[in-house]
Amino acid sequence: MSETLIPPMLLSGLEPVTIGAVATADGQAPRATFVNVGERTNVTGSKAFARMILNGEFDQALAVARQQVENGAQVIDINMDEAMLDSQAAMVRFLNLIASEPDISRVPVMIDSSKWSVIEAGLRCVQGKGIVNSISMKEGVEEFKRQATLVRRYGAAAVVMAFDEKGQADTYARKIEICERAYRILVDEGGLSAGRHHF
Repeated sequence: MSETLIPPMLLSGLEPVTIGAVATADGQAPRATFVNVGERTNVTGSKAFARMILNGEFDQALAVARQQVENGAQVIDINMDEAMLDSQAAMVRFLNLIASEPDISRVPVMIDSSKWSVIEAGLRCVQGKGIVNSISMKEGVEEFKRQATLVRRYGAAAVVMAFDEKGQADTYARKIEICERAYRILVDEGGLSAGRHHF
């Protein structure tokens, strides 16, 4: 059985990261390579990191990011969604600090927030080609297209959630329906190229 290469996803911090995948000639599902995403720089997922950020201990928070990269993270996920924080200011401050640390900023950043304003502020700070986590059709198609256009303009990739105006996909059929619709909107109307892995 021969294999056909699928164009790789190209990301970067200060250094390029190529994430490859292969698909079989008989049309079977692609087998993606494993990507290690460091999640310890996420205030919603790490109480220790949240405590550091809330206490303004950004040097210690940077040490967490550095340790993730040293331990093999190919991407680091940054999330500052915490009720007691000015999430946008914390995101900008932390990303600017990371940018001055070549041993951390060599890997791509995944900007993770439920607030678009925080994501866009983060996109203004990251070097290279990062990832937005995430966009969806939850707020309607026009807002989805607007966000996708901005992701493209900032040169990032995006995670697309299986979520639309009716809510999050809760069955296999709904997941397929939402993902197909999102794909068609992004490719046919949004000018994004799946082959170049914008999303």
